Amino acid sequence: MSSKLHRLVANLGGVALAVQAVPALAQLTASAPAMDASGPTFADIADLAESAGLVVKAQVRKMVRVEDERAPGRAPGMGRFYVTAQTRALIAGKAPIGESLVYLVDLPLDSRGKAPNLKKQDVLLFARAVPGRPGELQLVTPTAQQLWTDQAEARVRGILKTLLSPDAPVHITGVRELLYVPGNLAGQGETQIFLNTREGAAASITVHHEPGSPPAWGVSFSELVADIGNPPQPETIEWYRLACFLPNNPPPRANVSEGIEERRQADADYRTVLGELGPCRRTLGQG
Repeated sequence: MSSKLHRLVANLGGVALAVQAVPALAQLTASAPAMDASGPTFADIADLAESAGLVVKAQVRKMVRVEDERAPGRAPGMGRFYVTAQTRALIAGKAPIGESLVYLVDLPLDSRGKAPNLKKQDVLLFARAVPGRPGELQLVTPTAQQLWTDQAEARVRGILKTLLSPDAPVHITGVRELLYVPGNLAGQGETQIFLNTREGAAASITVHHEPGSPPAWGVSFSELVADIGNPPQPETIEWYRLACFLPNNPPPRANVSEGIEERRQADADYRTVLGELGPCRRTLGQG
């Protein structure tokens, strides 16, 4: 084992890497088209983008298998590899990186114990810089390497652009209160769902009822009134913040509506919101 490989394996220790907030990133200008359903989901890429201080396009030049005894914490069926790659582009990030990069990544093994041959293929790396070593990267998770395509890069750029915008939606961490207030007419009323956020900023969901019409809802990630009837579209950061981080059931004490029927309506409206958001599907292990 080379001295650089030995040092990198020792530094990473084979353990799962903690997710951190995204630092300042480079200016980004692309939209985010849909990806193939068999690949990483929007939530997968958003998770990685939020964790990465650097997003790099690189070309794999060499892969060396790390002995299993030196690679603890791997998922079943995975092998750990020491990769040498050439930098193709710095998509996001301000830390200096070298023209040649090395990093560790976990890859799936086939029935013969072989990993896919990635030599000369372009990849996207979601990583952190190693202080004082511009030629070394630390992936934000053991599997935070994705095959590069034009479409994959466009999606990453679109997600990062939204995350970096001045009005980027805040991080939802839970539900603080549900409150249903009936209106003056039968079937009229409104549920306010007040959300907890990592930043301590205001965020809320409003579900509005009118007689003879289905409930309409919207979300506000600020002090402004929610845009009723225009809920977040799937595969947007607004959708991701809600679909991937709202609890399946709010805390029992969060429902502060008066009366049994009002409490039932508030709970029903919360379930309506979750149903319309749909599941937050992830395919990547974030170990």
